[in-house]
Amino acid sequence: NLREILKNLPAMLRSAGLGSALGILHGNGAILAPFASYALEKRISKTPGRFGRGAPAGVSGPESANNAGAQTSFIPLLTLGLPPNAVMALMVGAMLIQGVIPGPQVIDRNPELFWGLIASMWVGNLMLLVINLPLIGLWVRLLRVPYRLLFPAIVLFCCIGIYSIGNTADLVYLAAVFGLVGYALHKLDFEPAPLALGFVLGRLLEEKLRQALIISGGDPLVFVRSPLSAGLLLVGLAALAVAMLPALRARREEVFKE
Repeated sequence: NLREILKNLPAMLRSAGLGSALGILHGNGAILAPFASYALEKRISKTPGRFGRGAPAGVSGPESANNAGAQTSFIPLLTLGLPPNAVMALMVGAMLIQGVIPGPQVIDRNPELFWGLIASMWVGNLMLLVINLPLIGLWVRLLRVPYRLLFPAIVLFCCIGIYSIGNTADLVYLAAVFGLVGYALHKLDFEPAPLALGFVLGRLLEEKLRQALIISGGDPLVFVRSPLSAGLLLVGLAALAVAMLPALRARREEVFKE
């Protein structure tokens, strides 16, 4: 009700700001936003024991952060052509297939695409509000559907969608092969996000690397001579170090325990 909304408004605003900032960052910022929001709200809450047992701030905060991060992740994609996460990397692939090159010139060259995306965010959020509020009881009941029934239904709809793209069964067989490959990678504990990023961005990275080396006459120091380039490389190394530190720390603690 309105009273609960007003009571949770500070948590929503805090989490929206946190999610907006994390969504712009490269890596899994938008994905980490709900978890960061949940941890923040639990830490500043006067009743942290309620979290995990139906605390409203534990729902409204992460959801606000999730929505904010999902939308701000378009900023580096559309302004710099750099996808901050795996979902945006797939978006880059879709744009390239359509002949659209994301970057600083996308607003001038493809204004209909840019403003269409902006409008879709407003319309999409409005439709979510209109649809979800009356049907919230139905969505809750869907959670009771057993997974053994839900999973085959998802696979069936995927096959129908894939077949409708080219009206050929070969695409369905190809999807099945890649599904088995994905299942094997999942069982071997491979992360799907780096694979998607590498698949989409690998060719672009190699192409731009060759162009930079051709322009510099084959001198690799060109990447550190410019303050901007050197700064971006340092930021990338710092982000890599931050991502690897938890794993290294966990292994170190394991060794000490042994």
